[in-house]
This record gives sequence, C-alpha cells and structure tokens, in this order.
Amino acid sequence: MRKIIFTALFALFSISFYAQKGPKIVFKAVDNTIDYGKIYKGEDDGVRVFEFTNTGDAPLIITNVQSTCGCTVPSKPKEPIMPGKSDKIEVKYNMALGPIRKSITVESNAVNYEGGKVHLKIKGDVLERTETSPLEKKKVGPLQ
Repeated sequence: MRKIIFTALFALFSISFYAQKGPKIVFKAVDNTIDYGKIYKGEDDGVRVFEFTNTGDAPLIITNVQSTCGCTVPSKPKEPIMPGKSDKIEVKYNMALGPIRKSITVESNAVNYEGGKVHLKIKGDVLERTETSPLEKKKVGPLQ
C-alpha cells in the first residue's frame, strides 16, 4: 500500500513539472472556425469576430495577424491581454461572390500552440440575390 501511495504522489509531482507556464490562448469558436453560412452580397458587411481568452499565467501578446489574401482583413489587439482576460480579433471579408475558404494566422507568445501560431478559418458562401419582377410571367410547364 505504501508503494502505491508513493508511486501516485511521485507521478503527480512529476506531472506538475511538465505543466506549461506562460500565456495560453483559447478561442471560443469551435475548431477555430467561423461559418458565415449562406449570405447575400450587399446585405452583410462581412465582419466577424473571433473571441479568445488568455487562460495562462502571463500576459498574452499578439504580435501579428495575417490573412491568406487581401480579400480578408484581420485586426489585432494592440495591448497585452492579462491572464484571465478576454479580447477579440475582428475579420472583415470583402464579400466577393462564391465560396469563402480563407485562413488567418495569429502569431503570439502563447505556449499552448507550437511556435505561438494559431490558424483561424472562415468559411461560407456569398450569393447574389436574384429578384424577379411581379409582372414577369412564370413558366409553369414545358409547353409555355
């Protein structure tokens, strides 16, 4: 019994040395992805927000936020995020027609991601609303 207790305490003590110390970034979006869904050009401004929290024990510093193309413009927090505090990264898509499949890279001093780099994604479809005139006759069958 003494050996089991000693082994358990040793294992618990050893694990505590491997726990990462420092800032940790945790995003609220599932899989770090925001789904725009099906949206219509001209009816949506294309702005979405990735909310995150510093769950570590040191200030989190976002050093850079970059998109894969110029059609997506991200903005980053200017000040360090203290432990336990939350902030946001705002992303504006230019609402070009077609599918949205873009990636944003966040560079920080977070210890819970390799090199402090986190990849965020946006996805969805931008459609154009087609309006028909109420005076326009609708085709009902193949003979018309």
